[in-house]
Amino acid sequence: MPNSNTFVGSKIKGLRETKNLSVEEVAESTGLSVEQIDSIENDQNLPSLGPLIKIARALGVRLGTFMDDNDALGPVVCRAEDREKDRSISFSNGAVDARKHMEYHPLAQQKAGRHMEPFIIDINPADSLDYKLSAHEGEEFIYVMEGEIEIEYGKEKYVLKQGDSIYYDSIVKHHLHGALGKSARILALVYIPF
Repeated sequence: MPNSNTFVGSKIKGLRETKNLSVEEVAESTGLSVEQIDSIENDQNLPSLGPLIKIARALGVRLGTFMDDNDALGPVVCRAEDREKDRSISFSNGAVDARKHMEYHPLAQQKAGRHMEPFIIDINPADSLDYKLSAHEGEEFIYVMEGEIEIEYGKEKYVLKQGDSIYYDSIVKHHLHGALGKSARILALVYIPF
């Protein structure tokens, strides 16, 4: 299965260069470091959705632009058997060691002009709870299909098990991860105003 960060990082770099922006300019407008931008563009690390959303805004594109293959104007059907063969995108949890903790399977990457980003996300078991909270514009809806997750949201912590869901404003600092030692699979809908 083709993976992941390779095509996201190169797409970000290509968009940045097309818009004649330097890494320093993108770093300044996003609040990220030059090193973080370089790491993302060079396929070394995709931190989480928060920084990618900031980069998308700085480049004036939808988050989904980094994951799109083709743009279909009508409905897009994503078959289960095709999803398993499609690209997946791995994100680290923002920890110092930048281990990969989530694998995103986009569900509508061919849909043009979309305002929501639907994903099936496989979450690896957390072996430590060393992570950074992030915030971005928009809203998120999470439905736990399998396993158990924890969401730190502001000063609260929520534990969700199979069949549970949560809907929240992404502007509040948050982090989603597997419960300690447990894996999970979730359906996530991310809305980001453009």
